[in-house]
Amino acid sequence: MAEIKLNAEVRTEFGKGAARRTRRANLVPAVVYGHGAEAVHVTLPAHELHLALRTANVLIGLEIDGKDALVIPKAVQRNALKGNIEHVDLLTVKRGEKVNVEIAVHAEGDLAPGGNLLEYVQNTLLVEAEATHIPESVTVSVAGLDAGDSILAKDVPLPKGSVLAGDEDAIVLQVVAAQAEEAPAEEAPAEA
Repeated sequence: MAEIKLNAEVRTEFGKGAARRTRRANLVPAVVYGHGAEAVHVTLPAHELHLALRTANVLIGLEIDGKDALVIPKAVQRNALKGNIEHVDLLTVKRGEKVNVEIAVHAEGDLAPGGNLLEYVQNTLLVEAEATHIPESVTVSVAGLDAGDSILAKDVPLPKGSVLAGDEDAIVLQVVAAQAEEAPAEEAPAEA
């Protein structure tokens, strides 16, 4: 995974009014924390951050007052109507350090014939991986699965260097039989 470089400026103003002024200046308020260090409040360029967050679990190299920090996004708050990024929590990581992250689950293959439906019980899996080698997603084959079959978290093939961090007996995908709709009952003609 490539590292994306962003320049951050330390924030000195806090509160709702200061956050609004920051957003009007095309910046996003953020907090950098981790490794027992005191949290650092920063602002990041909105457009560059938006592009960086297109990749799940992106590794970001921040330059804060001449110091470099390696971070991953932990929480992203977006405006419900516009979709703009309003605030980001960033977790400091070190090269070689193991971190717990959620990665997307994708299914491939055709189910057994018979009108079965694939249900995603979990869209993501919690895995432990090295901070600089976080997988973007995992792909699971559902070829030939029939109604009643399911795939557990422990059955999902993880990329090299990743270990399942969540419940291994949790159901990730399951196949259910399609239910036929009942034909609407015909109404009796009304008597005159």
